[in-house]
Amino acid sequence: MPTEAKAQSIEALKERLGTASSAVLTEYRGLTVRQLSDLRKQLKAASAEYKVVKNRLARIAVKDSHFDPLARHLKGPIGLVIARQDPVSVAKALQAFGRTNPKFAIRAGLVEGKVLEPAEMRALADLPSKEALRAQLVGALQGPMSQLVTLLTAPQSELVRVLEARSEGSDTESKGSDNTESKGSDNTENQQEAI
Repeated sequence: MPTEAKAQSIEALKERLGTASSAVLTEYRGLTVRQLSDLRKQLKAASAEYKVVKNRLARIAVKDSHFDPLARHLKGPIGLVIARQDPVSVAKALQAFGRTNPKFAIRAGLVEGKVLEPAEMRALADLPSKEALRAQLVGALQGPMSQLVTLLTAPQSELVRVLEARSEGSDTESKGSDNTESKGSDNTENQQEAI
């Protein structure tokens, strides 16, 4: 039976996990306090938090929740990343931190109910963020739409150009016919004088 302080820790962890969309278990052995502080800052920017947890208490906290599949990975010194929003940005932050701190390791993650191994977490980190994917989707949809609009308006604009060209052509023809009529009347007058 856990003591009062441990029971409060379990409840606090359950509460944090209740608002989480995903979680990642990491191994922090060999990292300094300053490095862990830097990690916490990076994760805070990604709407996540980092907590060093006791395995036994964490197993009790995740029991009967959607994070229960992580229980089998709770061995050794564990740090728990609790993500509230986009798991991709959290995976990116963890991967970036792992590049500069080789002692840091990802054990497992749980994203949308699926347990991800370290290699799968790296693949997740290589994905673009939700905002970038949305922008790519909008760009992909906008391109064909603008081409369709251009295609649909092209016959109308061609018709307008043809009509303008005809009207300009008829104006020049009427001016040309006026000139030939006046020349023709001059020729007739000259012919009549000659007679």
